[in-house]
Amino acid sequence: MAEIATTSEGSSNSSEVEQHQPTPEFLQRKIYFLVDQLRKMHEELPENLQTRISYDLLTELANCVLNEGIFVIVKALMDLQHETERHLIKMRQQVENEYEIEVAQWRVKIKDPEELHHILGLMKIKHTKKLVESDKKIIEILDQKVNDQQSTLQKAGVPGFYVTENPKEIKIQMFLLDFILRLSRLKYEPNK
Repeated sequence: MAEIATTSEGSSNSSEVEQHQPTPEFLQRKIYFLVDQLRKMHEELPENLQTRISYDLLTELANCVLNEGIFVIVKALMDLQHETERHLIKMRQQVENEYEIEVAQWRVKIKDPEELHHILGLMKIKHTKKLVESDKKIIEILDQKVNDQQSTLQKAGVPGFYVTENPKEIKIQMFLLDFILRLSRLKYEPNK
């Protein structure tokens, strides 16, 4: 008797799964909806960027985001980027704090105003160099993060994404990411 109950539950679950499988008509209507939304977003771009993002690319992007797993990947990449940015801000603040602490220590140690002025001037030069080095390191980390994101999205099959350092191409990719994020917040209602 227990076996019969299990079997009937199993077939009940499989019919529920079948009911949740979208029909080809539903998918086609959803693609039309997504393309329409992408075209509206595309029209908001400056004309020089509109010409760089083709209708075919928008259609490919709409097909790609039918798999809502792309939204999960993009959100994870954004979360990782925000965490990296917070870390880098703390790293830069640490350089600033170290300088302020060192200045305060010298102010306590040196009573002669001329000597203090000279030491603080040397410290300012040292601090500026350290800050430039820190900023270069931050830029390298951010550039690597961009490359990692491009590579991940390319491997996930997101159209328009490939590893590049070309600022114009990166700008296009940023707009494509914005489009994906905006689509992720939309709810497709087929009956409307």
